Amino acid sequence: MQGHITNYTKKRYLMYLIITIFIFILPFIKINGNHFFLLSFDHSKLNLFFVSFSTQEFYLMPFVLILLFLSIFFITTLGGRVWCAWSCPQTIFRVIYRDLIQTKLLKIRKNINNKQKEYSGEYLKKSIAIILFYFISLIAVSNLLWYFVPPEDYFSYLQNPNEHFLLVGILFFASLLFTLDVTYLAEKFCVYVCPYARIQSVMFDRDTMQVIYDEKRGGVIFDGKFKLHKKPPQGECIGCEACVSVCPTHIDIRAGMQLECINCLECADACSKVQNKFNRPSLINWTSVKAVETHSKIKYFRFRTIAYLVVLLIVFTVLIFMSGKKEYMLLNINRSSELYQISHIADKVEISNAYTFLFQNTDSKTHEYYFEAKIEGMDNSIEIVRPSKPFILKAGEQVKKIVVIKATKKLADDDQKDIIFPLHIKAYAKDDKKITISRKTIFVYPKSTVLEKVGQGI
Repeated sequence: MQGHITNYTKKRYLMYLIITIFIFILPFIKINGNHFFLLSFDHSKLNLFFVSFSTQEFYLMPFVLILLFLSIFFITTLGGRVWCAWSCPQTIFRVIYRDLIQTKLLKIRKNINNKQKEYSGEYLKKSIAIILFYFISLIAVSNLLWYFVPPEDYFSYLQNPNEHFLLVGILFFASLLFTLDVTYLAEKFCVYVCPYARIQSVMFDRDTMQVIYDEKRGGVIFDGKFKLHKKPPQGECIGCEACVSVCPTHIDIRAGMQLECINCLECADACSKVQNKFNRPSLINWTSVKAVETHSKIKYFRFRTIAYLVVLLIVFTVLIFMSGKKEYMLLNINRSSELYQISHIADKVEISNAYTFLFQNTDSKTHEYYFEAKIEGMDNSIEIVRPSKPFILKAGEQVKKIVVIKATKKLADDDQKDIIFPLHIKAYAKDDKKITISRKTIFVYPKSTVLEKVGQGI
């Protein structure tokens, strides 16, 4: 075996940079005026994959959440708690605060490789570190809010804080809580608060990648929770405890897999530097229990990971399919409180029904809309009285229309009860044949005794 210095920490920092850039610029990217993801309660809309949906199409959100959780389960089964150290905002901002601000910039911590020791004093520098991080937390919280309030509105709202007090309040208090979390709770959040640490163990199997100390090479140091030796009597571990000093969650990985381990692999890097001096590979590696025991390669594709992958593909396909079924016009129909209206026009009794139509243009373009009404099996039996002509709706605009439909001939002759006819409404964009929807409602025709009291029937 030959020595080799691992660089997991540098790879993590590169991953942090990529994730930060991606998450930061994504809200500013728009296609046809739509964001990749935006859940706007202000405008009552959802943008998903650069397609706009209204509040009535929020049925897509459960699919998004299912996809998110299944992805985390799949990644955990495959790579252990790789999310915690490589993608979690808590860990990323802890690195910024502890390693960058406290250690590199203000020199409060003397050594980046010793995360166990807390330094007393330096109160001025510690206060400066917290203040500096608070400004970073303002940017971080703002970045999160851009997925709920688009940047083009967000900066405009901040210029008028009196009119958007709720947004300013959320920004202020959320950034304070986030600063408290990162500067005070620190890794205690991962150990005691985060629910992911509690559920991740049930998703592990013997092939799941974990941070593992090789007892066969290094020697036995712990018997369960009890430490037997600082340096084992036999084995390659020299007892330097570099792996312990560098651990951000204050554990000794040589005691085996622990709830507090976040898979940062800084212990592996530290051990590799020490073992490289003896021309030996690190005693701590990102591998699986089975691979260590059998000296074989990690088995990535197995029943559990394949099953998760298949379910992920199914949910993603359903999400794409459902989003492809988007309606570019929405229509809600409500009947008036009156069943019907009876009026005398030119010595005739006319029967009409009134409705409230709520139209919404969910497309990114302006369209001209109108609609048709038809009683099933009775052509030319009704006509639209109001509105009498098409109307224009801009992108995202909605309008309420009072609709009056009257019968053009006698529809029924029943002296016992009012007759209810199924009414079919077809609404469409006159300038785009692809935009059309159908709705069903009813048309109520009065019984003949009511018409006789008013006058003659139609």
